[in-house]
Amino acid sequence: MHQTLSATLLAAALALTFSGAASAGPREDQLATYASAAKAANPAFSGFSAERGKTLHNQTFTGGKADTPACTACHGKDPRSAGRNLTGKTIDPVAVSAAPSRYTDPAKVEKWFKRNCTEVLGRECSAQEKGDWLSFVIGQ
Repeated sequence: MHQTLSATLLAAALALTFSGAASAGPREDQLATYASAAKAANPAFSGFSAERGKTLHNQTFTGGKADTPACTACHGKDPRSAGRNLTGKTIDPVAVSAAPSRYTDPAKVEKWFKRNCTEVLGRECSAQEKGDWLSFVIGQ
């Protein structure tokens, strides 16, 4: 009986371990959603690039608001450091290594992409731009 109970508990523990490893987290789910949309918009889409995300983060745009021509206007060049909005309020770092709970709520991610892309680029970001930028900050 004791041996049967031990075997059952071991099997249950292994099932929990492997089922957790197989499920994606909210960031991965978000990236998968963006990948599907990017592929629908461009059949040649072959994946996200953290390097393109870094370029997007540092690039200056002319289509948005004059006082926010780049992501770095508020978030700074180093994604691991806190930024400041135009009123001087501190903004948590965008790098996951410095703010581990970031990008775990898809609704918040979309809210901030919509707001920030419109202010900086003058338009909503494409799914590829979102995925590239997220890939960049997740890796920081």
